[in-house]
Amino acid sequence: MTSKRIFKVLFLNQGKVYEIYARSVSQGELFGFLAVEELVFGERSSVVVDPAEERIRSEFAGVRRSYIPLHSVLRVDEVEQQGISKISAVEGSNVAQFPLPVYAPGGDSSAGK
Repeated sequence: MTSKRIFKVLFLNQGKVYEIYARSVSQGELFGFLAVEELVFGERSSVVVDPAEERIRSEFAGVRRSYIPLHSVLRVDEVEQQGISKISAVEGSNVAQFPLPVYAPGGDSSAGK
């Protein structure tokens, strides 16, 4: 298999859904975060410029690795072909998920008694 793997990552950020493509996705060193590396964008063409992809390309310009909180990740897919990276509005109702802690600290075993 000579082709490299490509992952599509969907996550929420400030009320918007981000769709990015990367060659490497892992658990990362920071607890509760997904590490996304080697972001992949479409080839730039002087004839056609997609403003949606240009916006996300400029937001991630110079980023080698991005850490995304696990509770913000909607989906990670391994895909055969790269699509267009974009930022879109959340569709559906006006109700947002309340952020939940991934880890509940505390050593008190009497909690809940």
